[in-house]
Amino acid sequence: MQVKTFTGATSQEVLARIKAEMGPEAVILGNRTYRKNGVVCHEITAGLERQAPGEAAPASGAPSGWGEWHKEWMQIKDQLFALMKPAIQLERLTPRQRVALEYLQREGVSDAVAVDLYKRLLADPGASVLECLCGMVPVKAWGPAQWSQRVHLLVGPFGFGKTSTGLRFALHLRKNEPEARIAFINADCLRGNGRLTLRHWAELSNFTYMEAPDRAGMEQALAAAKNARAVFVDVPGLARGQNLAQWRADMGLDMPETATHLVLSPFCDALQTQEFLRRYQSDGPGSLVWTKLDEAVSFGSIVNVACAAGLPVSALSFGAELKESLAPATEPLIWRLIFKRQIPGQAA
Repeated sequence: MQVKTFTGATSQEVLARIKAEMGPEAVILGNRTYRKNGVVCHEITAGLERQAPGEAAPASGAPSGWGEWHKEWMQIKDQLFALMKPAIQLERLTPRQRVALEYLQREGVSDAVAVDLYKRLLADPGASVLECLCGMVPVKAWGPAQWSQRVHLLVGPFGFGKTSTGLRFALHLRKNEPEARIAFINADCLRGNGRLTLRHWAELSNFTYMEAPDRAGMEQALAAAKNARAVFVDVPGLARGQNLAQWRADMGLDMPETATHLVLSPFCDALQTQEFLRRYQSDGPGSLVWTKLDEAVSFGSIVNVACAAGLPVSALSFGAELKESLAPATEPLIWRLIFKRQIPGQAA
């Protein structure tokens, strides 16, 4: 594996350099933020698996030739949408609808989503753009009323804020239920920074903290937390060839009272996001959590991912602080973010 460390002023800048230099197949191995001469620096370590000449491709459950076939299909799909776009007769829309559709396309909403929205607007001429979009982007706000499951898995790539999101979820739950007993199970216990942060905040907040690197450890931790109101499991990032369903089976987490929350940031490209959705797909209740919103410049991917995943958005996260930096998702918050680039809690 080729491993390289990148540094920059923002996470977005560093991720863009990783993509440009190592390509979309690069895997985030670790990240940290530190100060140097009074300046905040972001450091991300990425790895890329290089296949040796004559070496067989690793088994990942995909049939032979899948990669080439998938590449060809993506090219065909792009060509089909390129042909369909001229058929979108914008003059059939009202001026307000036309302006909104053009804005969404500039913000990165995919051709497939734009065509779907156009068809919905034509099918119901009296509907507003927001009415149609709300049918495409479901929302299920984080909170005890909506999420009654006892075990919550925080999943997603390294460096996107799974650990912080779990802590923010727990602090929000504690605010609503001050007497609730909350437990954290760290299944990502090989990474030092996240491990220390999680343990530190768990102790400060009087949360139970346990580590479970394997199935036996997970069984012991779940037994110890049987009386907890909520159990948050910090799941490690999965490499190529792995998937969440298999990881859950291996760890004994195929339980009916479990919800899965996929943590993503809006500055991943479409190909990388598609791979993450495949890798972290899981049956049962689930949601999307959008993090690092203050570092992004556009938010059209929120619509793309919601349509592709079929999962509701549960929370919006922003800033480096753990407190007052997570907002349970609502439709007004999402559409202000997309159309006005207004971060929750900030003035327009």
